[in-house]
Formats: sequence, structure tokens, C-alpha cells
Amino acid sequence: MNHFTYNKTWLRSKFPADTAYISIVRDPSEQLRSAMNYYYLPELLKIKSENPLKTFLENPWRYKNRSEVNFAHCNVTWDPSRNFMAFDLGYPTDGVEDKERTRRYVNELEADFTLVMLLDHLDESCVLLKRLMCWELQDVLYVTKNNRSYSFKEYVPSDKEIAMLRRWKAVDYLLHDTFNKSLWRKIAAQGPGFFEEVTRVKDVNERVNTYCAEWKDGETNLTLTVETSKWNSFNLTVEASRWNSQFEVDAEFCRVLNAKVIQLLEPLQNTTKDGKFKLVTERINMRELIDGQPTFKHQRERRIYLNRVKVAKELEAKKNETKPNEQRKDEE
Repeated sequence: MNHFTYNKTWLRSKFPADTAYISIVRDPSEQLRSAMNYYYLPELLKIKSENPLKTFLENPWRYKNRSEVNFAHCNVTWDPSRNFMAFDLGYPTDGVEDKERTRRYVNELEADFTLVMLLDHLDESCVLLKRLMCWELQDVLYVTKNNRSYSFKEYVPSDKEIAMLRRWKAVDYLLHDTFNKSLWRKIAAQGPGFFEEVTRVKDVNERVNTYCAEWKDGETNLTLTVETSKWNSFNLTVEASRWNSQFEVDAEFCRVLNAKVIQLLEPLQNTTKDGKFKLVTERINMRELIDGQPTFKHQRERRIYLNRVKVAKELEAKKNETKPNEQRKDEE
């Protein structure tokens, strides 16, 4: 699931007891950097400096009343600048100051999840996931996506700024510190061959990425099938090793690897002809909120609202056009 907020009670009511729960966290400072760009936070927080990340880190509490937002359509209050990862993992925004409650919840998460991966150590996390789930090497290959450029991307916060951020994002840092230790503890239990497999996976992933990048350049239509692809006769063969059996990388494999998550989920979400249950992304809702517009859960609701606004503007424009004509008639 993508951008799913963890709800243990709901999930346990829908899935069998032996379901494996997997998640991923990252360095909280990197998460803030990314969220600040993705969710238009400089606009939300009204920061106009050349380096909004640095400005924010000087005193995050200055922006508290602006950074906490409410999506009225689902009655959810969240803060994309604060403990965003903890929020995604089900921790309520009103509990950020309660250290004991935070510790209990993180301990509970550690017991609930089969594995919490770290983006900071993605290759090691993928190999551990492969082993824990008894998967094949091709099941953990990946391509980097959403790698955007922005002005403050390369800024490295000072020790003082990180110390300030550790206080501001205390729950996220507890999550990251806890699951960083957990990851390396689980890796240590895997034995000496683990890092040899990491090297193998990294090598194969690089080769597959190179091959699929060429395919993407040659065939950009994501609806293309294996049968119609001109790359059909140029499959990449990944030879067998101690860590994997031989497998083929073809056009269909590359199509799935290169596809955006939303494209992969779309067939599951479009359950009606009019896309009634297709969701509005939180990024779009954040843009609407900043612009003073209402937020929506489903795209169909948003389209209806936008059409009404469009009709209202057209009617207003027609009224304004008739006013000068009426004035001229009165003058005559």
C-alpha cells in the first residue's frame, strides 16, 4: 500500500494473523528536506528566504501554528514538517510531547512489524527483506524515482540545527534510531555471507537499471505489452549465482519497474467507470489548502466542485459584460 496510515485494529480485522507487516523510514532531516519541497512548505509557512530549510531549522517552533494543517474532508490534522513518519505509522499528532507514550508506541511497532527498512541503507534493507520473505533476487530490484531538484537539496544542516530538529521531530528520531538499531541487529544475525549478497544485488540492480533505462528511452509508452515490444528479442539474462537462480529481464519487467506507483495502483482504485473512488493525492490537497480552496477525498468530488466554480465564473463574466451595455442604454 502507498501512503497508507498504519491502523493496527483495522488491519488485523482484514488480514490473517500471519500477515507480514513491512514499512520504511529515513533520516528525519532528509525526510523534512523532501517534504518541504514536495508539499510546498515554504509557501505554507510563508518562508521567503533563498534557503527555506535553513530558515526553518533556526527555530521550528516559530512556525508551529502554520505548519499544523487540517484536511476537513477526512477530519485529519497533521503536520508535514514535524513527526510525519510517526503519523504515517499511526501515532497521533496530539501525543508528540508525551515521551513515555511515544516510547511505548515505538516498542509496539517494533513488535508488530516483520521489518522496518531504512532508506539510508536501502540495499542492505532489500537483501534482509528478501531473506525474511524467502523472495527471489528479482523481487527486490528497484529504480530511483521522484528524484527532484530544488534549491536547498544539497544544504547540510549544522550540528546545532540537527540538535534543534531532534527536539522538533523527537518521535521521528526515536523511530529512526530504534529501527536503525533493529536493522543492524537483524543483519548481524544473518551471518558473514550477508554482505556478499548485498554486493551481488547492487551489481544486478545496476545492470537491470541500465538495461531498463535503454528500454524506457526506446519505448516510452507504458501501455505497451511484451508481445508488441521491439525489445522482445533483446532480453537481459541474469546468470545464476549462489544468491539467485537465472532469470530474464524483458520489456514487461522494465515496464513495471519504471512505472510510477500511482500507475500500478490505478487498476485497483478505478473500480467504477467514472473513477468514483479514485483518490485525490495529499500533495494536490496541500496545494488547494495553501490557495484557500477546499480539500477532497475523491477526484470525482473535486471535479464536480471545480466545474461549479468554472460555471460561476463564466456567469459572473457574462454579468460584467452586460453592465457596460446597460449603462450606455441608460445614458442614451
